[in-house]
Amino acid sequence: MTVRDATFDFLRRRGLTDIFSNPGSTEIPFLTGLPGDLNFVLGLHEGSVVSMASGYALARRRPSFALLHTTPGFGNAVNAIATARVNRTPIVIAIGQQDRRHIAFEPFLAGRLEGLAGDYPVWSSQPSRAQDVPGALERAYHEAETHRGPAIVIVPMGDWLEQAGEPHEVAAPQHVLRPGAVDDEAVAALAGLLDRAKSPALVAGARLDTPERWAALVTLAERLGAPVYQEAFSGQAGFPQDHPQWAGPLPFLRPQLRETLEPYDLVLAVGGPVFRQSAYDSGPFAREGTVLAVVSDDADEVHRSPVELALLAAPDLVCLEVAARVSQRPQPAEPLFRRPEPPPVGAPLKAAHVLQALGDRLPADAVVVEECPSNRDELMLRMPARQPLGMVSPAMGGLGWGLPASVGLRMGLPDRPVVAVLGDGSTVFGIQGFWSAARYGIGPLVVVLKNGGYRIMDQLAAHQGGPPAWPSFGAVDIAAIAEAFGCEARRIGDGEALDAALDEVVPGLRDRTSPLLLEVTVEPD
Repeated sequence: MTVRDATFDFLRRRGLTDIFSNPGSTEIPFLTGLPGDLNFVLGLHEGSVVSMASGYALARRRPSFALLHTTPGFGNAVNAIATARVNRTPIVIAIGQQDRRHIAFEPFLAGRLEGLAGDYPVWSSQPSRAQDVPGALERAYHEAETHRGPAIVIVPMGDWLEQAGEPHEVAAPQHVLRPGAVDDEAVAALAGLLDRAKSPALVAGARLDTPERWAALVTLAERLGAPVYQEAFSGQAGFPQDHPQWAGPLPFLRPQLRETLEPYDLVLAVGGPVFRQSAYDSGPFAREGTVLAVVSDDADEVHRSPVELALLAAPDLVCLEVAARVSQRPQPAEPLFRRPEPPPVGAPLKAAHVLQALGDRLPADAVVVEECPSNRDELMLRMPARQPLGMVSPAMGGLGWGLPASVGLRMGLPDRPVVAVLGDGSTVFGIQGFWSAARYGIGPLVVVLKNGGYRIMDQLAAHQGGPPAWPSFGAVDIAAIAEAFGCEARRIGDGEALDAALDEVVPGLRDRTSPLLLEVTVEPD
């Protein structure tokens, strides 16, 4: 059995039979004559490849597999790899390398690959010999699943056809069990802190975006009668945003953050750090006298949080144990958060009109992919996440992830509608995703808010007190580009056309087998 054959067995055994890739010559020995039970998914740019694999992994809640081409492919994918790390998305990434038998001479396409993605991979390996490749891939699978991020294995092209070695040489376990455990003393300390608080509040992090974890935080919130905020710049929603105790997104600037947290004497972040911010402002996160605490299974988040008490543990198990110990408190008499009023009819079409129209029509189980930086907050207000994966966003902040990620999400969730809401600037970064969606019969709805430029950057320049140095690009015809990639596209310029298109399209989203772009021209905010 060759290393290639052993890798095929690994892919089958781990459910990694979908191979996301944009191949080069270093991957030819592996891919030529690919067995029919393995499904090759081509992306036209490596950023799209890893982003599709990310969406697929998020949808299935387990690792996916990507194959990249030495330095050029790996380098193109670094932004998406960084996003996968921050979004805690498990991906096994194999990266081609020149043949080890002459790599000392630095032949054409020899890559200096170690460290190219910085510290963003959760684990990386360049096996010392060909026979160690299968074990390295097995370990990468476990590392990706345990640490929830991208794990990398560099494979010289000549290794694939070498003999794989004996089974006992595979340096990885067949099965890894990760039993949850909650320390009684730690639970008692957190329960005591909450019971002593007169006005506690909760902050939901992206780490809670599973049905079990949503339910656990709901149990604790209803026991405490406490408001629940969503962490700023969250990659996913950690609490049902139609729940009466949902209080809205947490501000990402310290002055507004302190104002929001002013009424509370204890703030507990669950499944997220304390606290994600954007621009620097001086002063603490909360007023003097407010106690901060955190519960997360991410050691990095816990270790950097300036809190009085931190629990490094499974947040859902902690929530359930704490809820069983704290006293029952009254719940709010009315919902703590209300959607904004619909924008005025007949006004120039703005992003708010589009987001309101989508929010009014989408079913509760819709998966909404957000990558519209200048309208992100308004999207969260008008399109609440009502089920896990109801809101997915590139938490790293890099552009180009949303479109291909929506393709991967739809692949992994064929029974749920998937809608990507993107800025035009964001779309251009990952526009190759249209081709993959069309080629493989995958049906997300892509709504592009076309304001003609990098509006978030224009806003930041205005805040800084001067004009932007960069031009607008309103003449870029995204619909035409999408059509050239084989995607159906419609241009929309007024509210009547928007309503008609959504009324026609939304009811059939669950059954779509081809992508659709709605390019909606909006007045910049």
